[in-house]
Amino acid sequence: MRTNKFIAAIFGTLLALAALAVRAELTVQITQGADGGIPIAIAPFGGQEILGGENLGSIISADLARSGRFRTLPLESMPQRPTAPEQVQFPAWQALSQDDLVIGQIRPTGGGQFVAQFHLFDAVRGNLITTLSIPFAAPEARKAAHRIADIIYQQLTGEAGAFATRVAYVTVNGQGPNRRYQLQVADTDGANPQSIITSREPIMSPSWSPDGRQVAYVSFENKTAAVFTQTLSSGERQKVSEAPGINGAPAWSPDGSRLAMTLSKDGNPDIYVMDLGSRSLQRITDHFAIDTEPSWSRDGRSILFTSDRGGKPQLYLVSSAGGQPQRVTYEGEYNARGVYSPDGKSIAMVHGVGGSYRIAVLDLANRQLRILTKGPQDESPGFAPNGSMILYAANGGQLAAVSIDGKVRQSLRVDAGSVRQPAWSP
Repeated sequence: MRTNKFIAAIFGTLLALAALAVRAELTVQITQGADGGIPIAIAPFGGQEILGGENLGSIISADLARSGRFRTLPLESMPQRPTAPEQVQFPAWQALSQDDLVIGQIRPTGGGQFVAQFHLFDAVRGNLITTLSIPFAAPEARKAAHRIADIIYQQLTGEAGAFATRVAYVTVNGQGPNRRYQLQVADTDGANPQSIITSREPIMSPSWSPDGRQVAYVSFENKTAAVFTQTLSSGERQKVSEAPGINGAPAWSPDGSRLAMTLSKDGNPDIYVMDLGSRSLQRITDHFAIDTEPSWSRDGRSILFTSDRGGKPQLYLVSSAGGQPQRVTYEGEYNARGVYSPDGKSIAMVHGVGGSYRIAVLDLANRQLRILTKGPQDESPGFAPNGSMILYAANGGQLAAVSIDGKVRQSLRVDAGSVRQPAWSP
């Protein structure tokens, strides 16, 4: 079982992704929230409706509720719906035990441009915490709402928000000769899904560039594996590797100048680093075992990877200039697909014991391993850019997310079919 799982990671046996999906829009559901979330009310924003009837306030409210850190007040329970500070009656919100209140307005500024002005209040004390105006073009209305949610989240938790980021994932539509693989990019709430590339052949291993403008991935469209990079705004893409054998698991260096990947052109699968400017290639590992799934350290000086050189898949660390790898994981019979947290203090991985594969986090300071999910077939973990959540593929081809402390869980469901290989943008 473990051997098959590891080999599948190497050779990309995505045939298991077959599904019946006709759309790839994600629906995010909170399946477990943290106790004691901050009670907050986000009143509907006033002004011109530009989202087809959807209010910016409702998007902000959904973002904060989905984080598990807040307990948002339902619209029907609100005692009033103020859109300006002078309209707020704090006793009415205090009677509902609301800690914080958000109100706002949208106004057009001409030429299809708008401004969303919002006010965040401490409802208990009746104090204004912050007021900001966010300019945006009409097509960017949802992004403006996510930015406001990020600001509120940071004001009230002290941590950066990640609502304005995106996720990439692979879906499969149809069966047999009608099967279609798609690389999709969507907002973190599942809205605005866009197909980056569609192919009859498998697509796998999407990886975001550090600036969020490009995605690297593996495509089998020419019947053999090749690594591509693609600019999202223009659709322009480049084939960066189609060496004989395996071309897999691309991972961008923190400065975006290099791409680590798994190649087998010289025999066994090993880790290589390509300078994207000169296209020069440097071999980082050289072993008869399978070395794969590279992930860069935060400073770019080392690369984490999976290897079965010890007999079973475990995580190893090697200098990004090459050298002698050092084993990182010892607990459990299977540890793979390691990825650093944004602060570099921990590593998320697939942790396997007794045929059950779950997402776990290793604290690099105290070497303690925490298992966050229930399995039995969880894979492809990736951190949110603020490190608060881990996105992963759960049993049978659905996406899920779990907070770093395991207290909050989300299910990201496609309308129908299968979705895997998630990657959270910077």
